[in-house]
Amino acid sequence: MGAAEERDGVSLTNLDQPLFEGADATKRDLVDYLDAVRDRILPGLAGRPLSVVRVLRGQDAFMQKNVPKYTPDFVRTVPVWADASKRRINYALCDDRRTLLWFANQRAVEYHVPLHLADDREHPRYLVLDLDPPEGEAFTAVVAAARLVRRALDDAGLHGAVKTSGAKGLHVFVPVVASDDDAAAATRALAVRAERIDPGTATTAYIREERGGKVFLDSTRAYGATVVAAYSPRIRPGTPVSFPVSWDDLDDVTPADFTLRTALDLLGDQDPWAARLPGPQSLPEDLVAEGREIPVARVVAMHEGKRRARARREEGSAG
Repeated sequence: MGAAEERDGVSLTNLDQPLFEGADATKRDLVDYLDAVRDRILPGLAGRPLSVVRVLRGQDAFMQKNVPKYTPDFVRTVPVWADASKRRINYALCDDRRTLLWFANQRAVEYHVPLHLADDREHPRYLVLDLDPPEGEAFTAVVAAARLVRRALDDAGLHGAVKTSGAKGLHVFVPVVASDDDAAAATRALAVRAERIDPGTATTAYIREERGGKVFLDSTRAYGATVVAAYSPRIRPGTPVSFPVSWDDLDDVTPADFTLRTALDLLGDQDPWAARLPGPQSLPEDLVAEGREIPVARVVAMHEGKRRARARREEGSAG
């Protein structure tokens, strides 16, 4: 099992245990990686209510939002009321090395944050489009969809940066100065405009059965929704990492290129995410206005699900 080690006052235990089945990494690898990228990952975490995905030995992975009772005093927290569960959740704020090391020792592999800061929840710092490929589709399909999003951004006079999700897709981030309502509307409009350029490649259909084998342009990362942070590992075979990619290099990479074992060598002393993110931008009025006329995909899907269930019930009673 090995003796415990200590860094920055944090006791680190069981470092040589496998991280999870198929990880090709140990807990030590996770701790070492997060410690090495701390100056690059922390700016995306600091000041934001943190959700982590932990994987304890011999158990399934689970998302943790509420901090456990044994959380040390040096971990800052912020209370957030959750409408869905009708309760207050005490989220951690991962602002420093010590907190990051503590989470790593808790076997927190994935780091997810909302687009706003804890002290300003009505003004997201980014728009995010999550590009999700259909099952079995090559990564080239996602790259083609990303090109559509970039064209839509260019047409709107906006600029964004792209990173792998750490799973199968890509995330496009657009730094903005906007209210949450305007940001959500603009995100919907950008997705529809990208789909309009090439509807044979990309779709905004929220219901999976209606996507027709196309890349899904998910515009629902708004309000309190979270997204995995740049440089965060993921609980996937080989432990891939959400990694910044330049627009010009998209054709030459795959998500599997960036893992807990390869990312540090690829980064060197660089922080490509900070370097490639443009400054905050104002949203064009016509983009926001268009988005306000587009129904929220999740709400449309919910009503459609109820309609289908009602139709099945009626069909059953008629038979």
